[in-house]
Amino acid sequence: MFSYNRICMERMLSNNRCQGELRNSRRYHNAKINDLLLAVTDPRGCTCPAHSHFNDTLHNIKLRKASHDGKSSTDYAFEMASSSIRYGNGVTREVGMDFANMGAHKVALFTDKTVGKLSGFQTIIESLSNSDVNFDVYDKVRIEPSDKSFRDAAQFAKNGSYDAYLAFGGGSVIDTCKAANLYACHPDADFFDFVNAPLGRGLPPTLPLKPLVAVPTTAGTGSETTGVAIFDLTERNAKTGIAHRYLRPTLGIVDAVHTLTMPRNVAIYSGFDVLCHALESFTAIPYNKRSPCPTNPIVRPAYQGSNPLSDIWARHALSKIRQFFIRSCKDASDIEARSEMHLTSAIAGIGFGNAGVHIPHAISYAIAAQVRNFVPEHYPTDHPIIPHGLSVVMSAPAVFQLIASECPDRCLEGASLLGAVLRQLIEQMLEEYYQIQYDLI
Repeated sequence: MFSYNRICMERMLSNNRCQGELRNSRRYHNAKINDLLLAVTDPRGCTCPAHSHFNDTLHNIKLRKASHDGKSSTDYAFEMASSSIRYGNGVTREVGMDFANMGAHKVALFTDKTVGKLSGFQTIIESLSNSDVNFDVYDKVRIEPSDKSFRDAAQFAKNGSYDAYLAFGGGSVIDTCKAANLYACHPDADFFDFVNAPLGRGLPPTLPLKPLVAVPTTAGTGSETTGVAIFDLTERNAKTGIAHRYLRPTLGIVDAVHTLTMPRNVAIYSGFDVLCHALESFTAIPYNKRSPCPTNPIVRPAYQGSNPLSDIWARHALSKIRQFFIRSCKDASDIEARSEMHLTSAIAGIGFGNAGVHIPHAISYAIAAQVRNFVPEHYPTDHPIIPHGLSVVMSAPAVFQLIASECPDRCLEGASLLGAVLRQLIEQMLEEYYQIQYDLI
């Protein structure tokens, strides 16, 4: 098929008029793709929760389109930041000692109604009690949180005067706990002060947050490693969020024992989220093509574009997804597969937590906001939702087909890591692709 396409292409190139049209068409196509990727990752105008927290109001620092040498409009540096991660089957039982070691006197424990009934939750309770750590439980977390559920959780945190936080659950629980911590530490702030612009004001936190330990029970969101909290803004029929480095958990405890109770559909949709985190961060606009260049490091966004360090995490995540994703969905008792995917979720989270994501995630917020009556199997039935991983993966095939001509090396390497193509075929396709490009010059 590829050879046949090559013959057809050569015939077209033999005609000067077609050659000129093809050259202009390809250049226009690539330019539009590049503009689209830049638009998604441009923090000044983007409404995606991953990037829009970065705006000209931050600390009243005015951004100018110049780098450290005054000659470039794009950034020239990146930095790597992440929560501490502790991994091991059964390691949850140490969490009580963690809070005792940090001198916590009163802990807010966040979960949801379903996860609160699991044996892992009792492990949490026993660990806190054995370490003489006082705690209160908040189990009203909404799956796919809304602004109302965030406000309710924040009020609970404000009333309790807690000096530490513990989240036990999926991404919705961890994100809700992050938001509660933020607003409890800023009791006089308006709810929209920290919500990403343009739906909110996008202001940065002005005070440090309390320690937060996250114990994820799903293998997907990577929320235990990131400084983002996503929610539905119901009055605007939109999905947005809060994003800042301060929101990152102090510690993420990755204990695969909790994933053994994860239903099949939850494993599938959360696994799709891991897949897209890794692929999107790997194919994101490089950090040194992002603009404007900040004049102060404090305004450099957390999601900076692909870079040599985030690439390491993305590549490793993709190779693990190839080995264990399908296995983890087929057999809930496959402790090796569930363990590896749980750790891979954190690995991909570290990668995209610094590089960022792009079009599939940006589109997913619009998709999820349009839900009317869809209630997926294995999810709560009290309200319709489109699980985050499902809303992300819906557009992924079309998106990666679209951007393949803009970053062919990255797309082909990603496909190779996922086992879709052989190395020899990659080299052959690259050779023919670059030959076509050369012929068009």
